[in-house]
Amino acid sequence: MYQYDDYDRALVAERVEQFRDQVTRYQNGQLSEDEFLPLRLQNGLYLQKHAYMLRVAIPYGVLSAKQLRALAQVSDTFDKGYGHFTTRQNIQFNWVKLPEVPDLLAFLAEHDMHAIQTSGNVVRNVTTEAFAGVAEDEVYDPRIFAEIIRQWSTINPEFLFLPRKFKIAVSASEEDRAAVRIHDVGLYLFRDSDGELYFKVMVGGGLGRTPFISQTLNEKLPWRDLLTYLEAVLRVFNRYGRRDSKYKARIKILVNTLGIDTFKSEVEQEFQQIPKDINGLTDNELSRIASQFLPAVYETLGETDLEFATHLQNNEAFSDWYDLNVRSHKVSGYRSVVISTKFPNNIPGDVTSVQIRGIADIAERFGFGEIRVTHEQNLVLPDIPKSSLFQVWGALNHIGLGLANHALLSDMIVCPGASYCNLATAHSFPVAEQVVNAFTLEEQQDIGPVSMNLSGCINSCAHHHIANIGMLGLNKSKTDHYQITLGGCQGTDSRLGKVLGPAIAESDLPEAIRTIMDVYRKYREVDETFIQTVDRMGLEPFKEALYPEAKG
Repeated sequence: MYQYDDYDRALVAERVEQFRDQVTRYQNGQLSEDEFLPLRLQNGLYLQKHAYMLRVAIPYGVLSAKQLRALAQVSDTFDKGYGHFTTRQNIQFNWVKLPEVPDLLAFLAEHDMHAIQTSGNVVRNVTTEAFAGVAEDEVYDPRIFAEIIRQWSTINPEFLFLPRKFKIAVSASEEDRAAVRIHDVGLYLFRDSDGELYFKVMVGGGLGRTPFISQTLNEKLPWRDLLTYLEAVLRVFNRYGRRDSKYKARIKILVNTLGIDTFKSEVEQEFQQIPKDINGLTDNELSRIASQFLPAVYETLGETDLEFATHLQNNEAFSDWYDLNVRSHKVSGYRSVVISTKFPNNIPGDVTSVQIRGIADIAERFGFGEIRVTHEQNLVLPDIPKSSLFQVWGALNHIGLGLANHALLSDMIVCPGASYCNLATAHSFPVAEQVVNAFTLEEQQDIGPVSMNLSGCINSCAHHHIANIGMLGLNKSKTDHYQITLGGCQGTDSRLGKVLGPAIAESDLPEAIRTIMDVYRKYREVDETFIQTVDRMGLEPFKEALYPEAKG
């Protein structure tokens, strides 16, 4: 993983002291609330319903065991003993005190971490998939280019006051596991027939009150032109993005207002005007960053392991966990492990300091001391010997994180909702738990993979628009209701779900989801996924079952 150098550390330390001064001036009345607002946002500090929340950057979702333990210390010293992992592969602390934030940031800096540009109208944390570097279908390690973009975009003075926030995701695998197409800019890295690296550039994705799936901006961008091309995109956005309305300020609105062809023309004109020697990437620069992401020193391990096979045969619970939460690895004898943070064991994304330290210990004992954060709010141990999986499973169970539910109904993405957020129109965690509790784990395993996400407001922080089953919290007559969408999905063929009908009262939501699952099980064919059933049958059977009074 990338290691800070003296330049990185000096930059972060200087930013901490700068913010310490800003906090002091705000508390002394020398800065107004309006003046302090953009300063704290660019340092990841929000004012939520009950307290300040600090969002800490985890670049492309990669952490060392040492950094993970530092986050556990933060949760114990500055918060209430837990942290919340987000869909941007970051971690949030929901109960920090403003006077203590500079000390918190200084502590993070000591462990090569920060909160710079985790909020505000800037380029946010660059994300990629959690299996980067170990995925079998990968053409190149996407973390390398994610790090290049991070270094270029961090405190880049030209892009610190954009019309609105800007999110970039990178994928380099056949399967898009980074939800690339809901980002402002999405980058698909591929090789041509000669083995040369190129990017397919997507633009204008985003969810919220006006959801869009991104469109193709450039089919084949040479990797050396990546930063120059991104600069051109951002300059066009900076020039034409709506600043008169925060609801119309995202690049997705600009792209869909101008049309993709006009937008592309503007980008190409800007791209041609930028001197290529300013941000053009060289072989030496790529090698410099790539040297920080060398493969681990793997042992020579075979796929055959009799003791592992015995555990798999004799322990049904372990076998279920292996089938659901363990993924293949490009190195023989190794696997990647998905650690579920979901109901009923945890609130989605919430991990206690005890659990955080436990994960760090497991990563060091059985792997290479590295942990990944997924955009589904789970964690991943990327390099675990197949022979150690039974012990890893036992260790995870010991800290309450051995749940076998990856990609099942209970593996929900859920935002904090009205429990914390000022913007939320309905609660998320409590009702999500009610929905999950309507199904036993055995029922979920019988149903199979179905993505189900719940957002507490139209901003779609839980990505409900691209879930197979999406739930949007609304407030009707001072009570929580939930609008259900069906048929969304993420990946290279991402699409938005369609609204089934009127919003469902909170008390009726678990039964409504069970009704949807009953229809699915009734009509699905052998080995047919939920999306395939919806495509074949359409929405009508689900509507008729959910809203029988509207039939005819």
